[in-house]
Order: sequence, then C-alpha cells, then structure tokens
Amino acid sequence: MSVQTVQFSPLPGAPDDGNLPSSLDLVMDIPLRVAVELGSTKLKIKDVLELGRGSVVELSRLAGEPVDLLVNGKLMAKGEVVVINENFGLRITEIVGRAERMNGLNLR
Repeated sequence: MSVQTVQFSPLPGAPDDGNLPSSLDLVMDIPLRVAVELGSTKLKIKDVLELGRGSVVELSRLAGEPVDLLVNGKLMAKGEVVVINENFGLRITEIVGRAERMNGLNLR
C-alpha cells in the first residue's frame, strides 16, 4: 500500500505566507464587555420595587476595598476607583492569576 501526502491548492484571495497575521492579530478587533463591580447584594422583588430616589442599597464590600474588573463576566483584575477630570476610572492593582482566571471559565 502506498501513502501519499495530500496537496491542497491555495484558497482564492488568501494572503501569501509572508503576509499572514500572527494569531493574536486575528482577535485584536473582537469587542469585549468590560465592567467594574463595586459589590453585590441579594434583594427580594418586593424590595427592588420599593427602591426610589435616595434609597441606599448595602453592598457586600466595605468602602475602600478593591473592586473587581470583569471581562465578559470573568474576573481578570482588582483595583481601586479613581477620579480623573470628573470621570471615574480604575487603577489596576492586581492581575488575577492564570489559574484563577481558568477556574472562572467553567469549561466542560
């Protein structure tokens, strides 16, 4: 039995090997949802419906504690809230370890 290597012709419109983008370049324009979580709480529907102007909702964190930076709902970093020219921002103080990030993905 003889075995031969398969030869494929190039796809029409495909770039030359010298112009192929790196793997990272292929995903650089994909939009991600980035959010900063100050804290969280659980409320009953009745309590949510009673919220109004001036209501205070107690969160699970103390003032001054680091806040979470979430990318597509997954924890990526922690930091502190800063104000720059009357705008809020986040100064990153800790990048979550790779093992922690992978645990948060819930891959199955």
